[in-house]
Amino acid sequence: MPEQSNDYKVVVFGAAGVGKSSLVVRFVKGTFRESYVPTVEDIYRQVIYCNKHICTLQITDTTGSHQFPAMQRLNISKGHAFILVYSVTRIQSLEDLKPIYEMINEIKGNEMENVPIMLVGNKVDEAPDNRHVSTDCGTRQAKIWSCAFMETSAKTNFNIKEVFEELLKMEKRRHVSLHATSSSTSSTSVKKTKTQKRRDKLKGKCLLM
Repeated sequence: MPEQSNDYKVVVFGAAGVGKSSLVVRFVKGTFRESYVPTVEDIYRQVIYCNKHICTLQITDTTGSHQFPAMQRLNISKGHAFILVYSVTRIQSLEDLKPIYEMINEIKGNEMENVPIMLVGNKVDEAPDNRHVSTDCGTRQAKIWSCAFMETSAKTNFNIKEVFEELLKMEKRRHVSLHATSSSTSSTSVKKTKTQKRRDKLKGKCLLM
């Protein structure tokens, strides 16, 4: 069972380079960064309405690496809703989501039918020649998983807010809404996890693996 608190926890999963961080930062801060910086784990918070009261939307942007299974399981156990992101330019990035979905199904168990999940195909701004995952392919996978589906572009801000709006509308156990403030960006804050702070300290240092 997810812990009960004033936070509504959304966890974002996906392989490295699919644009998870860009999607979250575009939603929270309204900005887009061209350069790619690998994520260990970042947490973003935003004020929203929950059951007609003000609470916090906590968005966990997870690592694209498979090196932290314990962290993945912990995020799933505490999460209320999930966004599974792949790049429409890489079919393997969709395949990489399958073990994540299976882990969510395993951990949530009987609660699974009440857990909001959104499958997101990102980078639709790319040239048609670069697209390797069709919209129909994403739609079929979403039907297999009985989850919602949407295509996005963090770069052009296409469908970014809509992803979170639709995800929260799928919540059956409480009424959750983004419309707590007139300006979403002014009410947001970013918090780095201990793992992220540790990674920052190690920047520029050489490690023997």
